[in-house]
Parts: sequence; C-alpha cells; structure tokens
Amino acid sequence: MTTDQNLVLAKQLDRDDPLNKFRSRFYIKSENTIYLDGNSLGRLPIKTKALLSEVVEKQWGTELIESWNRYWYQKPAQLGDKIAPIIGASEGEVIVSDSTSVNLYKLAHATLKLQKGKTKIVSDTLNFPTDLYILQGLLKEFGPEYKLELAQTADGITIDTEELKSIITKNTALVVLSLVAFKSAFMYQLEEITRYVQKMGALVLWDLSHAAGAVEIELNKCNADMAVGCTYKYLNGGPGSPAFLYVRKDLQEKLSSPIQGWFGEALPFEFDLNYRPAKGIRKFLTGTPPVLNLMAIEPGIDMINEAGMATIHQKSIRLSEFFLSLAETELRNYGFEVGSPAKPEKRGSHVSLKHDEAYRICQALIHPKTSRIRIIPDFRAPNNIRFGFTPLYTTFNEVRLTAQRLKEIIKNKEYEQFSTQKSEVT
Repeated sequence: MTTDQNLVLAKQLDRDDPLNKFRSRFYIKSENTIYLDGNSLGRLPIKTKALLSEVVEKQWGTELIESWNRYWYQKPAQLGDKIAPIIGASEGEVIVSDSTSVNLYKLAHATLKLQKGKTKIVSDTLNFPTDLYILQGLLKEFGPEYKLELAQTADGITIDTEELKSIITKNTALVVLSLVAFKSAFMYQLEEITRYVQKMGALVLWDLSHAAGAVEIELNKCNADMAVGCTYKYLNGGPGSPAFLYVRKDLQEKLSSPIQGWFGEALPFEFDLNYRPAKGIRKFLTGTPPVLNLMAIEPGIDMINEAGMATIHQKSIRLSEFFLSLAETELRNYGFEVGSPAKPEKRGSHVSLKHDEAYRICQALIHPKTSRIRIIPDFRAPNNIRFGFTPLYTTFNEVRLTAQRLKEIIKNKEYEQFSTQKSEVT
C-alpha cells in the first residue's frame, strides 16, 4: 500500500472501531504524543483524577477514620470481584493485595508446603526475572533438595510447548509461567498447559501481568489453580497500584499464606494475639493496604468491564496485525526484525521489533528533534523495542504514524544524534 492508502485504511478502521468512545475518557494532554507503553504503565483515566481528589479531600480530609468502614476496608475484596470477570474468575476468588512479587511468593510458598515431598519447580527462560528471583529465594528457604528447572527458548521469542511438558515430572510441585512473555509477547495456550500440569500432579501459577485487561483469559473454564498480576499496565491503576491474586475456590482452604498479617486474620479488630486465618480469599491479605493507590484502580477496571474483554481482545489483534503488516511492507528493508510470534493466538497485546540500534531508535521516537510527533514505546535489552497496543485508547492512525516515524528515523539516521548510554529506567 502507498502512504495515502495506509492513511485511508487507518482512518476507516478508527471510524469502525466499537471502542473509539473510550479514548476521550483518558487524560491525553497532546494528540501529538502517541503512547505505546500501556504494557508498562497505563494512561490515567479522567475519572481517577476526580476520584482521588474525593478520596483525599472528603474521605481522608473530612470523614477521617470513619472512611475505613464506609469506603476502604472491603475495597480489596470488592476490587477483586471486579477484576474477576476480566480474567475469567468468579466472585470470592480474586483479591487486591501487595505487589505481584509478594503475591507470587505467598502462593508459591503455600504450594510447596502443600505439595510436601515434591521438590521440583518448573518455569521458563522467557519469564519475567522477578518471578525467577522469587523462586530462587524459595529454593534457599526450602532446602538443597529443591530444584528449579527452566524450559529454554530456542529463538528468544517462543517456548516449545513439548519441551516444557517434557521437564514437568511426577516430582514437580509447581509450574510458574507468564501467560504473556514480557519481551516477545509470546502467549501460552492457557487450558492446554493447565490441564497437562494438573495431570502430572502439580499446581500451576500464572503471572497475568502482561495479559490482564488486554487478552481474553478463562481461568475458571480451564480450572486454573492460581494466578497473580499487576494493575498498573492494561488495567490503568496507576504507578504503584497494588497487585491482585487469584486462587480457585476449592484450593483456598488447602493453602496457607506464609505472611500472616493482620488484614488476613479472621477478626483483625479483636486483636487476638494468636493468628487465625480468615476464611476464603481474604486469608491472603497481609498488612494495611495503600489506600490512595488502592482506590485509584477502580475507574480503569470499570471501563474494561464496560467494554468487555472479547471486544478488547479483538481490537488488540487488529491493532497488532495492522502494525505487523506495516512492518512487513514499510520496515523490512531498514534492519528491523519482528521479535514477536506471527500468529495472533500465540501473541499478547504488544509487538517487539528487534534492531541493532534499538535503544537509540527508541530515544529518537521519544525525544524527536525534527518531527512534531512524539512516540513513547520502551526498550528491553539487548535489542528490543516494545510497542504496546492498549485497545481502549490506542488508535489505528497512531499505529500507522509509528511505522512511518520508524522508517524516517532510519532513512534520515536520526538515531545517530543520541547516546548509547542507557537511562536507569528504559
């Protein structure tokens, strides 16, 4: 297609988009800034600004301690019930608490304790490092007989499902995987892996951080055991917003949280000196939640539930397919290589492009010296630029402009104006 034809197509796709009404509900200071990093930090919902003002001025400022009973105390469970349909879970199976790392630790520890006698943990080399760090720490905690085995990636993009299955043995207690890989966006087949792990007598713990709010997830349909995830990416909860955890109902009484905080106690305001775990999902709470961050999650979740995950996932696929088609026709002669799976059923909602000058190209997109268009993706070592497509606010024309700018940056060698010295946060 020509440049003009791409423009016509992008505008038509935007007109036909059933989600186009949601973009105006986000704080967008300039239409000249194209934000493609919602897979790292979501945009600010306009309602969140008003809500936080109310929380600070009215709930905290005026109503003070009474706000715990009126608004705050039940909020972790209430938000969990709102997240539940987004990930295909039921009420009473999801709660908002702590960070993804802490939640993963709690559930992994609980599983190893439950599966006493089984000493193997399985993950993969595409997993987010914090998940592996937590598991490495658990090996030290549980003893030298415990081992962690990782399924290897042959291409840096995907994991061979059969190789993964081959290392899951009858001695495996726990399998920990990211449903969508953070660099390549490789996506596992949730039901296939879950059923196989359970057939082998292990439990599976899914990290949904790069999936929740962007792709359809059916935890109950797959009989998934456990899951964790963050709320600041596609759920648009804001920086520092607490994470969520899911435990299937019949597992909740079998698992014991290793962090026995007072918010997970049966009756915390009786102040009993001996811990009694709460019934159900509340037992996985720990300490007092960060109320401001907690309250900020709700507007983003409400929008996702209003839009519906089926419609969101369909647009996610259309956005990434459009970008990949432009990468093929416009960028293949400029040193770019696609670093994500080609098939949409094996890909999440971001696309990675690999390039030898990936970091400096990323800087040229974010800090343009000649273009009025500023584009914000992110860089992941060693040579990946990640483009996150958030269906509630990303437009097809933004995708078109991004491909156009990438081509300009290479043709004009704009990246040469930037240092190879990397920032602390990339």
